[in-house]
Amino acid sequence: MANMGLDFESPKKDDVKKWEHIKSLFSVGITFHSCGCSGPGYIPSSKEKLMEYFEDIKKRYLENMNFWRSRIEPTTKQEKERDLNKNWHKLSSISPNYKKEIVTNQEGLDYWHVKIKQVEEKLNLIK
Repeated sequence: MANMGLDFESPKKDDVKKWEHIKSLFSVGITFHSCGCSGPGYIPSSKEKLMEYFEDIKKRYLENMNFWRSRIEPTTKQEKERDLNKNWHKLSSISPNYKKEIVTNQEGLDYWHVKIKQVEEKLNLIK
């Protein structure tokens, strides 16, 4: 028994293929929970689409990793302000204190490395 959420509609008992897909969704943390206003969001409808979904996430995470590899860390107050104005959305995902402290490239690389590893683990569960 698993709590799949209020928006879950179970397949027929004898539809083994759909139940296997539901099992793989649950194993990677995808459920049908929502606040009731807009539904649970995107739920991949097949194993192939589920793998494609996580591959797309991994691709975006790798793009973020490339940002942190190529970013030049600010050293002066003026560079810090420029970096903050230009890259606040990237900085804020790494540190809640991004306005007060300089977020290092290593912090960004470490953060995205963990996220990529999590996605790869989910992909391995699906395979």
